[in-house]
Amino acid sequence: MSTPYPFTAIVGQDDLRLGLLLNAVSPAVGGVLVRGEKGTAKSTAVRALAALMPEVAVVAGCRFSCDPGAPDPACPDGPHEAGAGVSRPARTVELPVGASEDRLVGALDIERALSEGVKAFEPGLLADAHRGILYVDEVNLLHDHLVDLLLDAAAMGASYVEREGVSVRHAARFLLVGTMNPEEGELRPQLLDRFGLTVEVAASRETDLRVEVVRRRLAYDDDPAGFAARWADEEAALRERIVAARALLPRVVLGDGVLRQIAATCAAFEVDGMRADIVMARTATALAAWAGRDEVVADDVRQAALLALPHRRRRNPFDAPGLDEDKLDEALQDAADGDGGDDDPDPDGPGGGVPPQGGGPDDGGTDTGGPDDGGTDAPGPEQNGSGAAAPGGGAGEQQPVRAGEPFRTKMLSVPGLGEGAAGRRSRARTEHGRTTGSRRPEGALTKLHLAATVQAAAPHQRARGRTGRGLVVRRDDLRQATREGREGNLVLFVVDASGSMAARQRMSAVKGAVMSLLLDAYQRRDKVGLVTFRGKDAEVVLPPTSSVDAAAARLETLPTGGRTPLAAGLLKAHDVLRVERLRDPSRRALLVVVTDGRATGGVDPVALAARAGRLHASEGTASVVVDCESGIVRLGLAAQLARDLGGSAVTLDELRADSIAGLVKDITAAGRAA
Repeated sequence: MSTPYPFTAIVGQDDLRLGLLLNAVSPAVGGVLVRGEKGTAKSTAVRALAALMPEVAVVAGCRFSCDPGAPDPACPDGPHEAGAGVSRPARTVELPVGASEDRLVGALDIERALSEGVKAFEPGLLADAHRGILYVDEVNLLHDHLVDLLLDAAAMGASYVEREGVSVRHAARFLLVGTMNPEEGELRPQLLDRFGLTVEVAASRETDLRVEVVRRRLAYDDDPAGFAARWADEEAALRERIVAARALLPRVVLGDGVLRQIAATCAAFEVDGMRADIVMARTATALAAWAGRDEVVADDVRQAALLALPHRRRRNPFDAPGLDEDKLDEALQDAADGDGGDDDPDPDGPGGGVPPQGGGPDDGGTDTGGPDDGGTDAPGPEQNGSGAAAPGGGAGEQQPVRAGEPFRTKMLSVPGLGEGAAGRRSRARTEHGRTTGSRRPEGALTKLHLAATVQAAAPHQRARGRTGRGLVVRRDDLRQATREGREGNLVLFVVDASGSMAARQRMSAVKGAVMSLLLDAYQRRDKVGLVTFRGKDAEVVLPPTSSVDAAAARLETLPTGGRTPLAAGLLKAHDVLRVERLRDPSRRALLVVVTDGRATGGVDPVALAARAGRLHASEGTASVVVDCESGIVRLGLAAQLARDLGGSAVTLDELRADSIAGLVKDITAAGRAA
């Protein structure tokens, strides 16, 4: 077994270490979500925490780690008699991103359940993590239904496995830690709220700290055991402090004045629901115990707010998490004044923070736009190697404008029935959804179709010697339920950023429409990509990613101006889709072209654009053209482009949810006609 990196040897990352330690003191805090860029010691810190957790006493032979002093009466391996048990280190269980539902919660042997009437249950990772740590790296990439199961178990302290009326329940209380890189996509706000605390981590920009990180990491890599031995005393002292804080925790007093501050703070920041208040109360109590105090003070409340509220402040996926500390101080002071003042804060701060050792090893790791010129393109500026406008801009270039106010859009979907990743956009065969039929299972049976199984077994009962009331079921009789739900798609935006789109109000409306579609893509769990075309060529501004907020950020800074190489934009999109089909063949694509349909530059640009559109149509790519043409005189070029693509065209006004009731039907009809 490899020697873990010592927790006390991590350089800096004070918030990360404090958040983990508070959960070690009081698992009721509800876990911690660690957000940050790659190579910031997220995984190292979580794995190092396991060595600090006190040993646990378990019933010998119990696969569910029952406490011998108070065994679970519903334990599938029970009943157990109270006794001494055996001690073992607390476990750290890692949940892989690609784990199945059965791997997480466990699996029932359906064949034995039907034929023998016994609950043959194979425990999953939730059972392994009971009374230990459950660590989910890249939790934002985990399928939503697995995250729901995980957080439900963490909230209830138990896991339930049910298959066609046969159910098993076992205890599942664990310290939940999730890590994620926001660049790869965000968690839904509902799921963010289920994590007790959140911390943001980033690599230090101070040279001395970075030097110390490298020095310690190299020393550890050269001699892990020797390096750990040099930190053994600090590790032992920190372990003892956790034990002492746990013992003190039940005696910590949470006064009415402090509770008023907690409630006033949550109200001031307009957080939804009451979970934030409860988490803040538990966190403040853990902070007091960590400091060795038996009473919560105002500084504990402030520190608890900084850990428990930032991720609950987001109103949409494009908001950056964070907390206005001036507003926090004002809310705390107002609550204290209204209550006649609160206890003086501890001069040493909320719990003295975390051990003073420094930092973590690298564990891997004014607008110049004029009025609309009716579509006349201005010459584009020369571009640098990245495709962005050269410094200083050029003739016809407009500064980026802010997006208009987002609105709710009608759902755009891909025709047919897919088999892609679970989501909320297009129809697909999925593991979850309404039952549409049955089939023979391929591998392990996960969703039993009971009626089909009985129908398959019934004709053979006499030949199998059935004499009693039970049904004789064999493996060949079992039928897997086929279900239909929704999948997430790849939504590839191709946005015209040329001079004909450069008028300020017009481009603001265009960006607002794309931002609205991005918000819709976020809610429907899609991957998104962004291609723009202007000047002489097209550019992949954002390769396909699950990070919808990254697409929104790129869109906000998008400049406009120059000619309209429409064909180049469509061909660049074709290249992106070709590569993505090789990477993820089961994820279907929806092409959204945002343009007025004009094409300029080169020889016969209109014919080239039409040819590029027909290329997409020949490959069956579902498409929608958002027509941005404005003014009294309209040429209808976007509608012609939609016909070449085999898709549908809608105007910016029609894109709103209350204006295009028949859009999905139109897209489907166009797709079938193609």
